[in-house]
Amino acid sequence: MTAIFVLDVPENDGVVRVAEQDPALVVDKVGPYFRVTTGDTDGEIVIDRRATGCRHAVWYSAVAGLQDARIVQHDKDALRAVARRAAR
Repeated sequence: MTAIFVLDVPENDGVVRVAEQDPALVVDKVGPYFRVTTGDTDGEIVIDRRATGCRHAVWYSAVAGLQDARIVQHDKDALRAVARRAAR
């Protein structure tokens, strides 16, 4: 399962909200973090920065951890994480 973890703080609400609106993603809580996962093992997590409303400083610090994932894009436009084995 490909997953990213986002700390549950008000600044990250936009990231979580956008992830929750994507039918291909599942969002749940693990301790003080939101876990954003794909519906399948080789899926891709894509979150558009502008849709989140996050300013750049918050955007670049939103990811707290990864599970079986590799970030292949994290710029002013989007965050994109793929399955670690698919990224090689």
